[in-house]
Amino acid sequence: MKLMLPALLLAATVAATAQTPTHKAPVTHHRAATSAKTIPPAAAPVPNIPAVPGVPKTLYTLKYIDTVIGTGPLAEPQKWYTVRYTGWTADGTKFDSSYDHPGGEPITFPYGARRVIIGWDTGFEGMHVGGKRRLFIPYQLAYGETGRPPVIPAKADLIFDIELVSMSDTPPEPPAPAPAAAAQPDTEAAPAEAPAEETKPASTPDTQTATPAHPEGI
Repeated sequence: MKLMLPALLLAATVAATAQTPTHKAPVTHHRAATSAKTIPPAAAPVPNIPAVPGVPKTLYTLKYIDTVIGTGPLAEPQKWYTVRYTGWTADGTKFDSSYDHPGGEPITFPYGARRVIIGWDTGFEGMHVGGKRRLFIPYQLAYGETGRPPVIPAKADLIFDIELVSMSDTPPEPPAPAPAAAAQPDTEAAPAEAPAEETKPASTPDTQTATPAHPEGI
């Protein structure tokens, strides 16, 4: 009986230990404090210009694909360019082409002189004479917000295939006109005319002055 008492006490102690729940210390995850909106750093500072935060964004841009690399001289500014081209709107509608002009003649214009749309005044950079390029011109560099109705809609992005045919310091000479057909001689001889009587011009007073040349004739 004395031996069983310690055994019962030991069994009770083991049971109590088994029923006691094990408590673990809570795990705390530490995170760095962040602001609700992070402003990206500014671009590299430029001397004498105040720095501002942010990243520059692109509003619009001119894109191109060189389809043929020319073997002639590199295109230069302030030159006369002779160009063949075809133009489409973004939906594939062709609105103009030099190949449809009389005789399929190319056009000539002074590069950089604002005689054409801005996309053309900058779209030949890096080309060589003989090269071909496809231009993707946003409406801001074409005909703007109003377009050119009814041919060019408002805010129309344009696509051009261009070929730089030649480049010169002066505009090329216009093509010579076709020679006129030779006049056929008359088969019948015209009767001789009597000589006209010689007449003397009427005298004019010395105070009369000559009529000045017209300004448009200068």
